[in-house]
Amino acid sequence: MKLENKKIAIIGGGPGGLTLARLLQLQGANVQVYERDLDKNARVQGSPLDLHEKSGLAALIKANLLEEFKNNFLPGADRLKVMNEAGEVFYSDHDTKLEENFGHEHFRPEIDRGALRKILLESLQLETVVWNSHFISMEKQNEGWVIHFKNGDAVYADIVIGADGANSKIRPYITDVKPFYSGITLLEGNIYDAKNSASQIFELLNGGKIMAFGKEKDLLMGQRGNGEIGFYASFKAPENWAANSGLDFSDKVQLLEWFKEEYPEWSNHWYELFESTATPFVPRPIYCIPFDQTWETSSNLTIIGDAAHVMPPFAGEGVNMAMWDALELSECLTSDKYTDLKDAISSYEKTMRKRAAIIACESLENGERMHSETALTIMLEFFNGH
Repeated sequence: MKLENKKIAIIGGGPGGLTLARLLQLQGANVQVYERDLDKNARVQGSPLDLHEKSGLAALIKANLLEEFKNNFLPGADRLKVMNEAGEVFYSDHDTKLEENFGHEHFRPEIDRGALRKILLESLQLETVVWNSHFISMEKQNEGWVIHFKNGDAVYADIVIGADGANSKIRPYITDVKPFYSGITLLEGNIYDAKNSASQIFELLNGGKIMAFGKEKDLLMGQRGNGEIGFYASFKAPENWAANSGLDFSDKVQLLEWFKEEYPEWSNHWYELFESTATPFVPRPIYCIPFDQTWETSSNLTIIGDAAHVMPPFAGEGVNMAMWDALELSECLTSDKYTDLKDAISSYEKTMRKRAAIIACESLENGERMHSETALTIMLEFFNGH
């Protein structure tokens, strides 16, 4: 095997990096994951993830973790209501969608990010993840790399794989091509103990998701497994909107007034979201890779997930693409069909860039549809299969 006697360093312990570590360990590879979090409990995990049959779920099946996933997913969390500004329901699949339909092409079971991370972490060999390892820099040494971390540690690896997200520190060692701003910003809010603190929205969600469309502005929200609700106000804005808005994102009163001004046609039914949110709100400008990005392949360095192809979330493919990357890269690195590591990495990167460009384009187009003057009509046609 080309990985024999090779030390592999994965930078980043998100779903993509952990899936890759699991798949490589199943093939006998020597892998360490370096994660900047202090420990496995250091960060509150974000919104639930929906996994798709040919990508995220395919990776879990290859990792022998599908049964664990079935024990931890959120039945019914993929159910959807499509609404307008007034809170009127125009589409709902709550009464028709099966809670469990594994093996069906369009079944997209949801799971809390924390639960997925726990499944992946517990599948790894002891001490695979090195916590408190905030990447600072690396330089070439012999046939590999010496990696430096903020805590003063330095390690050698024969192969480095960047799985460190949209703001990847590994990506600049591969390419100077930067993502571009999509024109859309999300304002994220999180509501704890939603049954009591946001009872109307909690009842409306009924354990599922809501997409509410107005003229060029949306509200997107979903139920989490721990009684929380995560939501996004989604709108077109300049790239530096957050810095220039004058808003204090820790002030709920101010953010509610902002919502009333910027979403003037929207019903007061939605005010509960802003009144109940745990501050601060988090502004998230949405970026996308250039569709024609390319770079010269290295024999000991590559990237997966958002580090390789950050894209808008409007196709629901982010984590699925990262786990698909992990699946394909692990197969390339452990296959006998390639002459050497550079050949294996090149094959992975060419395939990855091609499919990422297709999905990124789809995500951008969906974002435009969802933020158009006639978004509700367009999205209803989509969900009704026209």
